[in-house]
Amino acid sequence: MTKKSTAPLALSLTNGEQDTSGSMGVGENGSGAAQTRIAPQSSDTAYKLYGDLAIFSGTAHRDLAQKVADYLGVSLGGADVFQFANSNTFVRLHESVRGKDVFLIQPTSPPTNDNLMELLIFIDTLRRDSAGRITAVVSFYGYGRTDKKDQPRVPITARLVADLIATAGADRFLTVDLHAGQIQGFFSIPTDELPARHLFFDYFSQQQCCAEDTVVVSPDIGGVRRSRDLAERLGLPLAIIEKRRSKDGDETTMYNVIGNVAGKNVIIVDDEIDTAGTLTDAARFLRKAGVQQLIAAATHAVLSEPAAERLSNSEIGQVVVTDTVPISTKKRERIGDRLQVISVAPLLGDVIRRIHDGRSVGELFNE
Repeated sequence: MTKKSTAPLALSLTNGEQDTSGSMGVGENGSGAAQTRIAPQSSDTAYKLYGDLAIFSGTAHRDLAQKVADYLGVSLGGADVFQFANSNTFVRLHESVRGKDVFLIQPTSPPTNDNLMELLIFIDTLRRDSAGRITAVVSFYGYGRTDKKDQPRVPITARLVADLIATAGADRFLTVDLHAGQIQGFFSIPTDELPARHLFFDYFSQQQCCAEDTVVVSPDIGGVRRSRDLAERLGLPLAIIEKRRSKDGDETTMYNVIGNVAGKNVIIVDDEIDTAGTLTDAARFLRKAGVQQLIAAATHAVLSEPAAERLSNSEIGQVVVTDTVPISTKKRERIGDRLQVISVAPLLGDVIRRIHDGRSVGELFNE
């Protein structure tokens, strides 16, 4: 009987290169042991530790998810997401995600509780279908403003939500401009916070509205770092409004402007426009201080009532936001032409591709 020989299995190199040094060699002990040379890895090496890329969306912002899927050249995964008559949320996938690298896009914008619960149930659905890896892409992090115990007998809900997302089964967390950077530390899973300042830098650079007579303004002390980063990128000076908020958060008082704004054009930078009370108050305060043109830039356009009406009646000439949360047609029409929306879909798409390929996210921002 002739005994068949079994050839050694070839190792699959992640960067698609072949080992041209030969499959067999002489080991250090003189035996004919197999040797494998590891090709040097470049920064563009794609590891692809998980299966095929899959993009899914909840009901919070399907338009953004579709833009991301189109940018990546993949189909948006199908799923039924609905509420029963008793308001219980239910999710059913149209296809198996077993072994796949799944990215679920679902901001927890208003209605925050419904969208948050849908996010958790969707993650659990993907986990129970044996997804290879689940990344929660939460472009807007609801409850992010409750990030510390700043008065007695109150919760730290931002930490609670982080625990819920990890417990539901998410392996990674991806978001844009958290209200406070320390929220990253609330997560027990790898977290990427993407800065939107690069998008604003590109926008204002193209608009050529950042002349020498322009100043970037932070509406409060808490937003200084965000405003400073944009001012540094644009090569502009920084000013800060001294503002104090009441304990219930309903009233704010502005006392002073730290910096020279008289006769200047200003860009007011914030992470979120909720009711637009702070923003419009800041605009009136700056106008009294002698400011000329007023531009507002904020990442998350939550636009709770009565934000659209306040902005439409304000002295702010331009409101520049991103589409991390959906903006209804009614609100867009109410604010009018002064509203300019920058899409974060290309940014999310580039980062998702890098995470899927196992490449550095920081390299995208030269970090």
